[in-house]
Amino acid sequence: MRRSCPPIPSAPVLFAAGMLLAGALPAAAGSPPQPPPAGSEGASIVAVVNGDVVSREDVENRRRLFALSTGLPLSPEVLDRLTPQITRQLIDERLRLQEAQRRRILVADADIAHAINEVEARNNMPPGTLRRRLATDGVAYRTLVDQIRVQLAWTRVLRQQLGRQLQISDADVAEQEHLLKEQFGQTEFHISEIFIPVENPAQAEEAHKFSDTVIQQLRAGAPFPVVAAQFSQSQTALVGGDLGWQQPAQIDPEVLRVLNEMPPGAISNPIRVPGGYDIVTLQAKRVIGNDMATVLNVRQAFLPFTSRLDPANPTDQQRQMLEKAQQLSASAQTCDQVEAAGKAAGNARPPNPGEIRLDTVPPTMRDVLEKLPDSKPSGPLVSEDGILIIMVCSREQKNLGMPTREELMAKLLNERVELASRQLLRDLQRHAMLDQRS
Repeated sequence: MRRSCPPIPSAPVLFAAGMLLAGALPAAAGSPPQPPPAGSEGASIVAVVNGDVVSREDVENRRRLFALSTGLPLSPEVLDRLTPQITRQLIDERLRLQEAQRRRILVADADIAHAINEVEARNNMPPGTLRRRLATDGVAYRTLVDQIRVQLAWTRVLRQQLGRQLQISDADVAEQEHLLKEQFGQTEFHISEIFIPVENPAQAEEAHKFSDTVIQQLRAGAPFPVVAAQFSQSQTALVGGDLGWQQPAQIDPEVLRVLNEMPPGAISNPIRVPGGYDIVTLQAKRVIGNDMATVLNVRQAFLPFTSRLDPANPTDQQRQMLEKAQQLSASAQTCDQVEAAGKAAGNARPPNPGEIRLDTVPPTMRDVLEKLPDSKPSGPLVSEDGILIIMVCSREQKNLGMPTREELMAKLLNERVELASRQLLRDLQRHAMLDQRS
């Protein structure tokens, strides 16, 4: 028997919380990228990929998008060091888009708008800000639209390429469960990665320098998921580089050696692996088969402020939100009521955040949750941007040392997608007519 696995997810683009993304889609979003008008400095050609142009303006816009996304003031010297890898990334994106077009796979304007709306909803972004913010920072809006279009198109190419391999069988899952049981007692690692490919040995030094530059930005505070979404050439870029839980037998030996020496939260130096360099960050460690934890099922209602709170001088809107929160705290008797209030507030934060592992919650909130009786609303929890009411629906002790069946299926699917993506891109690179210029 074969069980159907969830389809390959679409590709939301990840950005720093400080970057506001919203706005309408340009009319030409469904068409291939067009080179800028001839005669301008930005129109000078950097590469020609099977007849499609990558211009200097394309490279400059992508550089600025990266700088804006990270929220860091990047110097011209740093941006210059990023340029060769950005150029290669744009070349590969042309190849991916051309393959999608060859297969008659189209990405509608509405699909791209939906992807932007997802980012908007997750980050409580007001509509219409994206185009203004990008314009203010000198980034063409088309740059973001083109990047999202390629990600969505490539996802559909891989879905078509894999076909029936998207189905994960009972035997596949059983084999993974058997392999896990053989590793009981060993340490496994929750890691994220940024993969920098080396297509031929002559590029190794350049890729290493680029990796060093990326690491400098990460250690200066650039969000790892944002940088992974912009630069990682693994399909995990679509989820901010997150590889999930990895067992020792699944990890490259050199990466495993580094992980064994890293504390959680650390970022590695460039690690040479087959096909390129890996930059990894360790999110957590646990013992396979033995990881007991308190898991909470909660609901929350977040009532946002329209401006940042000054405790000494609250606005009328902030006073109204506090009064509303106090009423909810006094009247809510069920998790459904709290969830409904959260939805009515506009989903600034998800009313149902899913299961929460108590020991991973920040200490202040952990103290609140530990003391809060089940099915009783908290008092108003006031922050600079709004007020939170939270209710614990249930709590239980769980052994999280073994992944669920669904997690194993998703992991197997991701591995197949990653392998298909790298193989297909290598084939496209091998057969491409490429004219890359200084």
